[in-house]
Amino acid sequence: MDFQHGTNYKDKKVLRIMRILGLQSITRRKKKRYRKVAAVITAENILNRKFEATAPNQKWVTDVTEFKTPEGRKLYLSAILDLYDRSVIAYMIRHRNNNALVFETFDMAVINNDVSNLIFHSDRGYQYTSPAFKDKLKCNKITQSMSRPGYCIDNGLIEGFWGILKSEVYYNQNYESKEELIQAVDKYINFYNNERPQRRFNKQTPIQVRLSALLNKDNITQYPVPKNNTLIKHFEKFNKTKEQYAII
Repeated sequence: MDFQHGTNYKDKKVLRIMRILGLQSITRRKKKRYRKVAAVITAENILNRKFEATAPNQKWVTDVTEFKTPEGRKLYLSAILDLYDRSVIAYMIRHRNNNALVFETFDMAVINNDVSNLIFHSDRGYQYTSPAFKDKLKCNKITQSMSRPGYCIDNGLIEGFWGILKSEVYYNQNYESKEELIQAVDKYINFYNNERPQRRFNKQTPIQVRLSALLNKDNITQYPVPKNNTLIKHFEKFNKTKEQYAII
């Protein structure tokens, strides 16, 4: 039987015979069209790029990044940073970027810290917009904040941390196994928290700054974010352009 492209087979008997004989039309199969599912639960951008905190556990930011292993598989790193001392207060590495990865990271952070006055900021990933995660925040009386769609700079602090981490332990590195890569990431986060001094903190490490603040709650040292003159000039120029177009 020679079935030409475009023939319309409405006869059920013909279709039945084709199935029995294992025959198929040469017509190209239609691709499935996937609809983009809207986020279940979203939140306002309460953080609003105010990346400065006056004490630990006021503002946390979180995200998930991925690595490719020597075996060709992917590893996903979920982490939470505190904006006061820039320390990584919790992180998890798993083979799947799923709810469990994000939820376990969150649970680890909450267990070890006082979250009674906390803003928790993330992007609009499906884990953070799920009802289950919303319940976790509600149970701990945590205020949720989310980046605007398409504005990764709204979560710029942790994006910057990913860049530092990957440039120092991932890019241009040759690991022989996933275990070696995981060990390198573990080692680096420990180094970043406990051994790497930061100029902004007067050459103290994030954990030194954090412990000092937690032990001296009545006299917490402030470390204001230095002004970025390049960024200031950029926004001045941008605002001028906006005013000109508004006049026109």
